[in-house]
Amino acid sequence: MNLVEKILARASGRREVTPGEIVVADVDCLLLHDLSGYLTSRVFENEVRRPMRYPDRVVMVFDHHFSPPTEEQARVLEENRAFARRHGIHLFDCGSGNIHHVGVRNGFVRPGTVVVGSDSHTPVHGTLGCFAAGLGNNSHAGMVMPFGKAWFRVPETTRIELTGRHKKAVTPRDAALWLTGQIGEGGAVYRALHFAGPYIDELEVWDRWLFPLITIDVGAKCGFIDPDDKTREFVSRVTDAPFEAMHSDSAAEASETVAVDVSDLEPQVAASPTLGNVHPVGDMAGAEIQWAELGGHGGGRIEDIRQAAEILRGRTIAEGVKFNVVPSSRQVFAQACAEGLVADLFAAGCTWFPPSTGSNQAINMGAMAATESMVSTHARNFPGRNGSAQARMYLASASTVAASAVRGKLTDPREFLA
Repeated sequence: MNLVEKILARASGRREVTPGEIVVADVDCLLLHDLSGYLTSRVFENEVRRPMRYPDRVVMVFDHHFSPPTEEQARVLEENRAFARRHGIHLFDCGSGNIHHVGVRNGFVRPGTVVVGSDSHTPVHGTLGCFAAGLGNNSHAGMVMPFGKAWFRVPETTRIELTGRHKKAVTPRDAALWLTGQIGEGGAVYRALHFAGPYIDELEVWDRWLFPLITIDVGAKCGFIDPDDKTREFVSRVTDAPFEAMHSDSAAEASETVAVDVSDLEPQVAASPTLGNVHPVGDMAGAEIQWAELGGHGGGRIEDIRQAAEILRGRTIAEGVKFNVVPSSRQVFAQACAEGLVADLFAAGCTWFPPSTGSNQAINMGAMAATESMVSTHARNFPGRNGSAQARMYLASASTVAASAVRGKLTDPREFLA
C-alpha cells in the first residue's frame, strides 16, 4: 500500500484498503477558519445537538476576518469565540496567522494522521506525510464533531516524479504553478497525488509545501509526500506529541506515474481568470500592476520575504504601486524582524499587515477596482476574488512579485538576479 492507503487503513481499523473502497476513518485534526467555523458551529449546535466527542482535536483560526470591517463581521467572531469557550476547542484569534500555517506550527498536523478542514486547500498538509482533505461544513458538524469520524472513498494514486535543478531566479513556486497548468484544472479528479523524486527530496519542508497546495486546483482529493528525516526533524521542532511516520511500500503502488524535469523552467505567471492559465513571465511582461502582495496559503513564508528582500533591498517600489506584506504566522513575522527584513521591505515602500491569509476575498485589506491588477503569491486568481470581477489577478513567485512592484508592470525577476 502507499502512504494514504496505509493511513486510511489504520484510521478505519483495517489491515489494508484498496482504491475505490469506502472507509469510515477516525479524524485526528479538524481545522476551521472563522468563516467555515461559524457555519459549522451553527449546524452543530442548532441541528446536530450532540456533545463534541474530541474538542482537543478541533482548531479554529481567525485568518479571514482578522480585522472585521463591519459590525456584522465582528459579531461573527464574537459568536465563534463563545462557541470555542462552550466546547473547549483550540482558538487562535486575530493576528495568529494563516489557518494552515498555524495548524502546522502549533503541532496539530503530524505524519500518519487524518486531517480535515473546510478550507479547500486542506490537502496541503499532505506535505508532512498525512492524509488531508477538505470536507463540507455539514460533514464536520454531523460526523467529525460528534463522532470524531469521516467517510472517504480510497483514491487512485498518481505518482509525480520530479527531477532536475532550477536555473537562476526560478523557484519551487514557479514549478508548482507550471505543474498546475500541465495537469490542468480537473485533470486529476479525486486522485491522490504523490509528489516524489530527487527534486522533492532536496527541498526543505516549506518549499515542498507548494506542491500538495495545488492538489485541489487540479481536482485531486489529496496530495502527499512520504516523510523523511527532514520531515521528522521539522515536526519534532514544533511538537513533542508522538507520531508514526508511514511510507509508501514502492513506486509501483501508484496506478500511474508522470515524470517531470524542472531544469528548463522559466519564472511562471498564472493569469486570470483561471489557475491553469500559466505562462512564462516573458509572455506577459509589461502588463501594468497597481498592487503586489506576499501572502495567502502559499505565500508569506519567510522564504518569500527573503526572496522579495533580495530584489527590494536598496530599491523602492514604483510610483502608484501598493505592496502588501502578510506574514503567514507570528513566528514568520518574528523571524523577519530578527533578520532585518521588516525594515528592508518597509524602506522599499511596502506595507506590513498582521499574520493572516491576506487580502483573500477582499474582506479586510480593501478591494480592487475594475481597472486595477495585482500580482501576488496567493493560491487563487478567480474573477472577483479580490474585488471587482473585472480586476486582473496574476499569481507568481515572491521574486516575480517584487520585481514587478519595482517596475510597476509584470517583470522577469532575472533582470534583478542575473
